[in-house]
Amino acid sequence: MNLVNKTQKTFALTTPLYYVNDVPHIGSAYTTIAADVVARFQRLLGHEVLLITGTDEHGQKIQRTAENLGKNPQDFCDEIVPSFVSLWELLNIQYDRFSRTTAPRHGAIVKEFFERVWKSGDIYQGQQQGWYCVSCEEFKEERELLQGRLCPIHTNKEVEWRDEKNYFFRLSKYQNKLTEFYQLKPDFIQPETRRNEVLSFVNQGLQDFSISRVNLDWGFPVPTDPNHTLYVWFDALLGYVTALLEPDAEPTLANALEKWWPINLHLIGKDILRFHAVYWPAMLLSAGLPLPNRVFGHGFLTKDGQKMGKSLGNTLDPVELVKRYGSDAVRYYFLKEIEFGKDGDFNENRFINVLNADLANDLGNLLNRTLNMVKKYCAENNVPPISKEAISDENPLKTIGLRLGEQVKQAYEQLAFNQACESILLLVQTSNKFIDEQAPWSLYKQGQQQEVEKVLYAVLESVRLAAYLLSPIIPNISSDIYQQLGFGINFNDRIQSSLNAPFATHATWGLLSGNQQLGKAQPIFKRIEPTKND
Repeated sequence: MNLVNKTQKTFALTTPLYYVNDVPHIGSAYTTIAADVVARFQRLLGHEVLLITGTDEHGQKIQRTAENLGKNPQDFCDEIVPSFVSLWELLNIQYDRFSRTTAPRHGAIVKEFFERVWKSGDIYQGQQQGWYCVSCEEFKEERELLQGRLCPIHTNKEVEWRDEKNYFFRLSKYQNKLTEFYQLKPDFIQPETRRNEVLSFVNQGLQDFSISRVNLDWGFPVPTDPNHTLYVWFDALLGYVTALLEPDAEPTLANALEKWWPINLHLIGKDILRFHAVYWPAMLLSAGLPLPNRVFGHGFLTKDGQKMGKSLGNTLDPVELVKRYGSDAVRYYFLKEIEFGKDGDFNENRFINVLNADLANDLGNLLNRTLNMVKKYCAENNVPPISKEAISDENPLKTIGLRLGEQVKQAYEQLAFNQACESILLLVQTSNKFIDEQAPWSLYKQGQQQEVEKVLYAVLESVRLAAYLLSPIIPNISSDIYQQLGFGINFNDRIQSSLNAPFATHATWGLLSGNQQLGKAQPIFKRIEPTKND
């Protein structure tokens, strides 16, 4: 298969295809928020972006859950999938493709891919014995199990002993090729802790893994043996490929891979790292396809320092959280307060305090009072007629602003969302300090009109720059700020955000033009008052 070289102007990324045994949880929301932020940032750079999300709907776990509820597996999946779609809408996720592994087009892609791997001689029939976790849909090695033969991931689930004839993929054949690949592309697995985990696993020696099941109806039949059903991961990972198909294209590998392959970034939770960083690359090598550019495995979320679970009664409902506080608030907290890649915690008091301090007080009040001073001290409620050249390079806001765009760009590219937020917030906090120290109200009383205008211009421009750089994370608030500053830009409009607000222009300090008409000062984020239960 001859693949067209991918241009630098396209960027494709994926969330996991989420398992539909239940409605989405906060961990699913966390990954998808991060993916949306990356997609929005890439659009600001002027790239054509494809954000893929979706659902993994086959396997024994789904079949058992449906049977326990007295439902057909497909009907059960069809009931759960809309909960993902509606949550992504609540969270303001701008995905481009929603991939379902039960889609007929996906079956065609899986069949063709299987045939390529079969012809490579990498699939054979053998006997599978071992401990199996239905929740993980994975065989576990004895050394991995917790006391009482509990799964290390699903710590309240006992594994099941399996002894059956299955089809296997020759993973062991790719031990050296994968090791060489990891060495040639040290950034393929991120962060560094995840890379080390994979290297340790691979260095222990790779074992062939089962790609089929018997006595399981819910899934695609093995093309060469309909008595077997393809194992969920061999099916599910190919959902990323199916999603690349244009809506009216014939479902073939050639059509799917024509424009967007290889994927630039897979965003996943660390619990499925092995499948994406070891099994998936080996399968692609077997099929003769290029490998993805990067796999990033983030950490787990806890609540008030404890692991979340229904049995503990401390789950965090993302729908309720968004409806109560808004999508921007949820997006900002999880990306600013948690270092992406590490485990992180949600505490509602901390959540409220951070939002009030950063968005209501530092950013919101700064914009509001500056706009009110412009209205009071300047003519016609316009941006003060000051050019950026009139502001000294020693001005503390200009000093930070001139280097901030590149600094934040690098942070976004490294998925260091917390660093991006902290750098931007430093400009906002410095602006608050600057306006207090310069006291434009006093300068106005002294008749120093030009100095008043310089102060207010520098602060307004710093707020604009902060809003632009935060727009991938808090698009609604950033849009409100831009509109109050007289720009007709809505960061939820994909065309405008990619074409009318190019990063090279809007991430540079000094974009505001003198005498630009300002909008009416309005709160961009209302302070949250804790309830008695908080």
